[in-house]
Amino acid sequence: MAIRLNTEWSDLLREYKKEHSDPRNQACHSIGIPMILASLPVGATIVGLPLAASLFTVGWGFQFLGHYFQGNNPGFFSDRRNLIVGAIWWMQKVGVPVSVSPQTNRS
Repeated sequence: MAIRLNTEWSDLLREYKKEHSDPRNQACHSIGIPMILASLPVGATIVGLPLAASLFTVGWGFQFLGHYFQGNNPGFFSDRRNLIVGAIWWMQKVGVPVSVSPQTNRS
């Protein structure tokens, strides 16, 4: 089952990919995004808070290092939806089918 993106979210994903073209940035994001995502359910328990804090902090460290390599600011600085788009980008990288709509003239 594919994640289906409407035109707006498809355009956001295309733009995200343009802003994350450096292989070092992609490598950092491939490590950082799953660490951040994993920190969320782990942090939902009192016992998991120290681990979640470490995953979250180190994950963001990888994200910012990637943007240092890329030479740009993280996309969520200008549009918070890019926090979700980053997770979609990572899921697509690891093989989750993502169906995008045809490109519009906005991108």
